[in-house]
Amino acid sequence: MSEVSTPTRQLHTADSEDAFLPFMMMESLLEKLKILNYEEDFIKEIKLRPLNRHYFALETNPGEQFYMFVALAAWLIRKAGISFDTPQEDDDPNSTVASIIQAMRNLGLTVDFSPNKLKKGSGWFTLQCLTNLTDKALDKARIKFKKPVIPVEQEQVSTDVLNTDNDPELTFDRVEEEMGFEDDSDFDEDNELDVDDLYLASAYLESSRNNEIIEANVTSEAWKIELERVTPLLKVSIKSASGDWRSHLEAMKNHQSGLNDVSSFVSTQLNKLEADIDSVMHKINKREKLINNQFDSLLAQHRALQEELAAVNEKYREVNVGVVERQKILSQLSDNLESVKQEMEERGATMSDGSPLVHIKKAIKDIKKEISEMDITIAVAEHMIVESKLRDKSIESYLVRTSGMN
Repeated sequence: MSEVSTPTRQLHTADSEDAFLPFMMMESLLEKLKILNYEEDFIKEIKLRPLNRHYFALETNPGEQFYMFVALAAWLIRKAGISFDTPQEDDDPNSTVASIIQAMRNLGLTVDFSPNKLKKGSGWFTLQCLTNLTDKALDKARIKFKKPVIPVEQEQVSTDVLNTDNDPELTFDRVEEEMGFEDDSDFDEDNELDVDDLYLASAYLESSRNNEIIEANVTSEAWKIELERVTPLLKVSIKSASGDWRSHLEAMKNHQSGLNDVSSFVSTQLNKLEADIDSVMHKINKREKLINNQFDSLLAQHRALQEELAAVNEKYREVNVGVVERQKILSQLSDNLESVKQEMEERGATMSDGSPLVHIKKAIKDIKKEISEMDITIAVAEHMIVESKLRDKSIESYLVRTSGMN
């Protein structure tokens, strides 16, 4: 199984890389165009939106993409140093693509693909063409890319916060800094020190004493004076743990008392609201009964009128059926009458029209002319025949005379 799955996985990876290649080329092309300041020089000229990161990589609008491609290619060709007019939207695509390829060859670029590949205005061939033209434009502008310089990070030598060799005295402020106390404002305002903090500080001091021997260089009188000065400022507070059942019980009692106070107020308000709703509903029921009693006669009249209206509508439907049938018959008769009228008009037009007679007269005249021409032709032919006969007779008589003389 492993021998079969490994080539399949490699093929899938290669396909995914080929599919992602146009997106990478488009991003690189967009960065190069920004270096050439295409937004100011090109976009404002054609008055279109700037390119996005996937414009030529995906086929979205072939007509717009093809026009953007040929316009951008023309601009890059001019940037590369060759005069090239911007194509118009109504130009022939084949001639436009052919002129772009010829300009690329004049710039020394190799074109090893068919011009039809560029008619879509998107895809790998379009991106390759634009990338080559952009590189030529960058070379013309003498813009070169350098390799990135990676800064060398200098190692910071960390020093211990507590250095017992230089300062053998371990004060509480330095222990506080080592433990990460960042909020000094609360301590200065309340002058409170948590028991847990004291325990951690004492543990740290104990570990420091175990690691190194601290030699005191302060007299006992100075310690006593410092102790008398600091003692009134220290206030030890015991924090209750969040998982203590006593704190939970106290919180439940507080919540219960708050709920009792709120429930008494809310119950009175709800009772008052219920009484108001009951009184309003009672008034609404009374008013509804009064309105029903006042409008009973009108409702009866309304029902009777509705029944009469239904009967009249039914009669109208019955009569309307006959009217529809008669309308159909009338439309058929009207169609027949129109056809008869049209036929009569055609016959009248043919009877009153003198064009056939004119055509006949013209034909007779043409025939007479042809007859006269044929008579002349016949006369000429008869004359020629008579001449040929006379010529033959004269030749025969001449031959006879010459033979008699001999």
